[in-house]
Amino acid sequence: MQVSTILSFIDAGHLALPEFQRGYVWNRDQVRDLMGSLYRRHPVGTLLVWATESKGAEYRGDGAIAPGVVKLILDGQQRITTLYGIIRGRPPRFFDGDEAAFTDLYFHLGSEEFAFYSPIKMRDDPLWIGVTRLMQDELAPFFQTLSGDPNGNEYVNRLNRVMGIRNVDLHIEEVAGEDKTIDVVVDIFNKVNSGGTTLSKGDLALAKICAGWPDARDAMKGHLARWREFGFHFSLDWLLRVVNTVLTGEARFNALHDVDSERFEDGLRRGVRCADDLLNLVSSRFGLDHQQVLFGRFAFPVMARWLDRQGGKLPEAAESDRLLYWYLHSALWGRYSASTETTIDRDLEVLASAGNDVEALLRELQLWRGELAIRPDHFGGWSLGARFYPMLYLMTRTTQSKDWGTGLELKKGLLGKHNRLEVHHIFPKSLLYRSGHGYTRSQVNAVANFAFLTRQSNLDIGNRPPEEYLPEIEERFPGALASQWIPIDRELWRIDRYLDFLESRKLLLARAANQIVDGLLHDRPLPEVPRGEVPEELIEAPEPEPVPLTLPGGIETEEEEAQLLRINDWLVAQGLPEGEFLFEIQDPDTAEPTAILDLAWPYGLQEGRSQPVTLLLDEGREALAAANAAGYRYFQSVEAFMNYIRDEIRPGMAAQDEAFTA
Repeated sequence: MQVSTILSFIDAGHLALPEFQRGYVWNRDQVRDLMGSLYRRHPVGTLLVWATESKGAEYRGDGAIAPGVVKLILDGQQRITTLYGIIRGRPPRFFDGDEAAFTDLYFHLGSEEFAFYSPIKMRDDPLWIGVTRLMQDELAPFFQTLSGDPNGNEYVNRLNRVMGIRNVDLHIEEVAGEDKTIDVVVDIFNKVNSGGTTLSKGDLALAKICAGWPDARDAMKGHLARWREFGFHFSLDWLLRVVNTVLTGEARFNALHDVDSERFEDGLRRGVRCADDLLNLVSSRFGLDHQQVLFGRFAFPVMARWLDRQGGKLPEAAESDRLLYWYLHSALWGRYSASTETTIDRDLEVLASAGNDVEALLRELQLWRGELAIRPDHFGGWSLGARFYPMLYLMTRTTQSKDWGTGLELKKGLLGKHNRLEVHHIFPKSLLYRSGHGYTRSQVNAVANFAFLTRQSNLDIGNRPPEEYLPEIEERFPGALASQWIPIDRELWRIDRYLDFLESRKLLLARAANQIVDGLLHDRPLPEVPRGEVPEELIEAPEPEPVPLTLPGGIETEEEEAQLLRINDWLVAQGLPEGEFLFEIQDPDTAEPTAILDLAWPYGLQEGRSQPVTLLLDEGREALAAANAAGYRYFQSVEAFMNYIRDEIRPGMAAQDEAFTA
């Protein structure tokens, strides 16, 4: 079927999008690639549609569909939406996304490339032609531009080839038959999309909710956008899980299948209120005030159920603190890192059987984990992926830890989200690697070598050896070092005593961490667990295993760090977003870290318009594969990254800058 016919079918209501489909997620890179392939008449894949009765069909958007049989797009939504937006100059009725991804696309008659409008690049070059205008106005307006040009005939041929995209035939396959229920169709959809984004059980549950409340998805996205403004990025599935547990007391999404729209709307209101209160609670009590330090997010559905059963009001501080004790230990030991849904259901069942008593959760935690003490070796994990990285951040923000450049206390809420603390390596990595003592990567990047400082203090210290700068800090701000658990023995500040320094600081950190966490119990003992109920393996081996110590990725040398700092500063000066250093990527199902990205933009350099990108310097195949699997476009050199910015993000911008040629 020709592209133009497909678009006419959409306008007439014969072709629509099923409610269970996710919204438009393509970025400008993908739009440009599609148009380039169609221009060259390369194959762009088959479309798959579901032929079903219009009556009772659950479809996206507020437009009417044609009576009789309607065809719902199962595979090809992104391609069809892109073509509709470019050719019609507006998104289709079922659109849900950022239309800037396909707005202002231009074609160059000389180079035959597609690019999005850039005044610097295109202003004085008449060979750049707006694709949407061409599709709607035909050739006549462009004849004057081309008249007299020696290549005019060839340019006209190229314009005709662009316009001919409307006549490209796309092969369509149909799924039809009375046996094709929505569950069967979703299974087909997931198999077809096995190499891309498959539908989750949450998508199907939400589709059925949207059939009765069409604005449900938009309402949920509004809450996610609000949290994003405060630095927390949650998925639609996460919010749906919170609503599900509040409404049904179950984690599995099929529990929502019998929930009507009115009840769901009430559950969303209650779930969001509980999530807000819980986020405020962990932020105000622990300083966990942004995405990268908020660990244990799969504990929130359980806590939301508990809070909702309390009438939506937090009880007295002592009771809330015992819940926070449970939350911290659940997060530290990865309570939900495997079999997430099953574990959430188990904890919800425990809560229900105990009349919503937190003590039951604490008892279950002990049965699962055994000893809950934090030990020095737990601070020996390395990279930001270690669970004790957010624990160290929590300790810094909730005690009287002082900044080493100003002497000010780094209290929670003191700096605001635009002035977050930065990781400082007490012993600079470059000095450790060059010391000749053979320190390993895991030793150099141990959490016990981290401190949190303001950015300016971090920059001022630079790569100076600790035996040089630590005495200066102690002289200027007495007690500032002790406030960040630095051993006072100055002999341990020497490079050759680094491992001894780590052992000493790990002891101090573990002691302080236990004091903070145990203080949440308010001197009330944990509920007793009869020995006969403790799993045999915990009796025989009560010592918990340390958290995983290795992850692929991470910054190793002074040169790498300097390059990344310079390009980050330069990007900010150009009005582009600052990247996140040592960014942890996680398995979407288990939330377990898979790699550490040197410098990453998880939402792209143009949020909603470009894909996630990362700059990975001198990394192995494992880190590159993890980044690719997580949907990141990765660059292995500053030059390649700068060319990407010049060619695709800011066309016309110089590929290099004085900061990088010095």
